[in-house]
Amino acid sequence: MLLPLVGYLVLIGIPAAVIVGKAGYSKAWVILAFIPVVNLIALWVFAFSKWPALRG
Repeated sequence: MLLPLVGYLVLIGIPAAVIVGKAGYSKAWVILAFIPVVNLIALWVFAFSKWPALRG
């Protein structure tokens, strides 16, 4: 039971943390990716918000 969870964290968590970090947000926001329904809302908010890394 633990191995699929670790696999999911590696396959989803690490790339998502890198993307969120490059966008200029805290990597802690990746925690939302693991909460059902909240992950979909967070994805839409993240996609259409102003990214701190692009502000100049």
